[in-house]
Amino acid sequence: MMENIKEKTHKEKARAEYIKVETNVNLHVTDAGNGNPIVLIHGWPLSDEMYEYQYNDLVNKNFRVIGITLRGFGKSDKPFGAYDYNIHALDIKRILDKLDIKDAMMVGFSMGGAIAVRFVSAYNEGHVTKLVLAGAAVPIWTQREDFPFNLLQSAVDELIKQNNEDRPKLLSDFAKIFSATETSLNEGMVNWLNGIGLSASSHATAECLVALRDTDMRPDIVKINIPTLILHGKKDKICSFDLAEQMKAGIAKSKLVAFEKSGHSLFLEETKKFNKALIEFAEK
Repeated sequence: MMENIKEKTHKEKARAEYIKVETNVNLHVTDAGNGNPIVLIHGWPLSDEMYEYQYNDLVNKNFRVIGITLRGFGKSDKPFGAYDYNIHALDIKRILDKLDIKDAMMVGFSMGGAIAVRFVSAYNEGHVTKLVLAGAAVPIWTQREDFPFNLLQSAVDELIKQNNEDRPKLLSDFAKIFSATETSLNEGMVNWLNGIGLSASSHATAECLVALRDTDMRPDIVKINIPTLILHGKKDKICSFDLAEQMKAGIAKSKLVAFEKSGHSLFLEETKKFNKALIEFAEK
């Protein structure tokens, strides 16, 4: 009887929680459940822990869920060096190669949406066959002469300056505009998110702001030819709803779903609607 219990207990080996993407760089990965894979990419300055209230629903619907924490954030290694979208996309490719992931649905939130777009446009070789862009910083996070949407580049310069002088205040100020209103999320949720943000490195926090400020993804989105679901809060103050409309216009096989009650944190403000949208899209 005891042997049978041991056999069942050890039938499935523990999955790697850290995956090496290059010498001295290991990334934290949450790998749970069995079934068709869903890959989750977090936003700035969070980690794969932001998807806590997605993991259970997706696993319970018989999906394998793989949350990747980008270098510089959360429990992943935080080397000094480059933090542009190409670095992050290549890290993701190396992880999906090692896990032998095929035909996955990739979900990218905020900056993670931009990185997901870069991955699909540059590296996708059958790893991903569906894309979800949630509150994504796509196609450009900052205004240009021919792109009059979202933040001024000078506003991001101020964020970088604040990061270098008082990062905790930067994060607490960011929390005030993260949702539709300052009270959309309760104090516990706000503190939890703030704690995740504090676990990032100052260097990665600043360098990813540079990437957000400077990267024009319009050449990337025209290369996206897989079914794409765009989920976006109508009251988003960080990635305005204008961006969602630009994504819809630029990505051929895309569908836009508006979250009327949400700001940037649609995955927490309208969790049931968000999770339902992911599951329905994944099951199509």
